[in-house]
Amino acid sequence: MPEPTVLRTVLADYPHTTTLKSGEIGSDRVRLDFRTVSPIHRAFAPMVRDEAYDISELAIVTALQAIAYGRPVVLLPAVVASRFQRGCLIAHASRPVAPQDLAGRRIGVRAFTQTTGMWVRAHLAEDYGIAPQDIRWSTREGAHVAEYADPGFVEHDGSQASLLDLLREGRIDATILGNDLPGTDEFVPVVPDAAARDERWWRQHGFMPVNHMVVAGESACRGDAAAVREAYALLHRADAAVVRRDGAPRPTLFGFEALRGPIGTVIDACLAQGLLPRRLGVDEVFGPARDVLGHTAD
Repeated sequence: MPEPTVLRTVLADYPHTTTLKSGEIGSDRVRLDFRTVSPIHRAFAPMVRDEAYDISELAIVTALQAIAYGRPVVLLPAVVASRFQRGCLIAHASRPVAPQDLAGRRIGVRAFTQTTGMWVRAHLAEDYGIAPQDIRWSTREGAHVAEYADPGFVEHDGSQASLLDLLREGRIDATILGNDLPGTDEFVPVVPDAAARDERWWRQHGFMPVNHMVVAGESACRGDAAAVREAYALLHRADAAVVRRDGAPRPTLFGFEALRGPIGTVIDACLAQGLLPRRLGVDEVFGPARDVLGHTAD
């Protein structure tokens, strides 16, 4: 029996990746060589700039920008992380701010291209009519895709203070955090009914806001497309093995047709916020993956 193809792989720890990392779900055809990158967003720039991995988790905004700017990644129809986003916008408890009063205020975010920030801005526009350019955005980092430049209404803060420290000091009025969202009463959500609004949005749209998907490197696809197909099948098998409550929001999603609507929604939001240089079509976004996966992901 031939040796399995080894694919350098970066995926965060989720219920649907545990069995892949433990080897409980595996294949004789391919071996996923997991590399540890923490926090996971540290893998994104090396992936889109240098094709540092064969299979990698990637934020959806970064993935779409990579496609628009011709970077060597192939977006697979596999969502590995979704999250309700309205609660990720917080203020200091001593200086609360109402969402309808955010125009002209300064909001901190790790990067303007951060996917959580994209969703928060989309929700602010949808719920309160506040356009991205109505707010003063303060960032700590640039985009993972080097070709992208932030819009003119975005400021870069070069200080060493954390976003939470800037919020404590009153140097920003609110901030957007993701996995590092604090769980203390020092901070309060800007959107007071965030959970209820998120649930209504989910029931209307039928999916959770997409955060991270999976990409393959173009070199891996050219070198051994069958191994990439097998890796996608393993991801799908591992997700199917997770027991979830019927009717509950799903943080994962697989398949070209299942993702057509969600990806179209993200593209619209990215265009409205100046995150893409041009409109991408969903068929363009998934075209290279269709060539690799064929009908196995329909």
